[in-house]
Amino acid sequence: MKRLIPLLTAFTLLFCGCSSNGISSQNTPETVAKTPASPMTVTFLKVGKADGMILQTENHAIIIDCGEKTDGSKMVDCLNEKGITQIDCMILTHYDQDHIGGAAKVLKNFPVSQVIVADYTEESKEYTKLVEAMATQDLSFTIPTSTMEFTFDDATFTVYPHISDDYKDGFDNNCSLVTKVVHGGNVLLFTGDAMQERLDEMMNLGNCDLLKVPYHGREIANLPEFLDKVTPEIGVISTDEENLSEVTVSELAERNIDTYITCQDGYITAVSDGLTISMSKTGIVKDETTETEEDAEEEQELSEE
Repeated sequence: MKRLIPLLTAFTLLFCGCSSNGISSQNTPETVAKTPASPMTVTFLKVGKADGMILQTENHAIIIDCGEKTDGSKMVDCLNEKGITQIDCMILTHYDQDHIGGAAKVLKNFPVSQVIVADYTEESKEYTKLVEAMATQDLSFTIPTSTMEFTFDDATFTVYPHISDDYKDGFDNNCSLVTKVVHGGNVLLFTGDAMQERLDEMMNLGNCDLLKVPYHGREIANLPEFLDKVTPEIGVISTDEENLSEVTVSELAERNIDTYITCQDGYITAVSDGLTISMSKTGIVKDETTETEEDAEEEQELSEE
């Protein structure tokens, strides 16, 4: 793996032309002190051992990861059900197939203003499909090499890129972009597949109210220390039954963290009003996502490659 070289000219032009609701690069995140005028909703999709999240502010839609390729239709269906017609920002934490697999499908069905990715390269079918889908919208990757901050309505997003270039274990996972979202007095933290060395880098991020538990809730040696540092009240694990770690669930329970798990709770929704976060879940229901002719053709194409 090697770092990507940012397209500095395009990066500069993009950020110089942004409005207050657009994207701007900052070094120090500022907590929004006032009560937001409108709520923010986060939907955690049930996508097996994968991540797929849709965030909505009053006027904007943001995606963090898109699940496996077969989850692309779920992402599209969920976006349509919410009445979303444009994606203002897509954050892909890293290039593992269970995080970028469905991105091409989303890009084929919705205009996307910006795609933010981690600073390394990958060779995979999913990565190639992603690049090809971006080309149809004339998009280039936005690659933060230092802390990046932007605001949509009343929500402030801070994206933290990986620091080391020499992780000893799980390089791809440890390259995960970590995103902090501040909405009024609420802080939500999305950690991708961060493993031990990446969590070490994130120990001083401060407290959060909701934590998307890293690496699908798998057992990580320093996760207890990380939980004690960020002290979440709510934890969300996106995984399947086969990969669910009882050790991690116990660590959360010992700290009285209200825990939601996609393989048990279905689609999970968090609604922030800036003061509190209300949680709801669909429960396990039959997956009614129907494979389209296009999906079948893409699956056949991948199997022949």
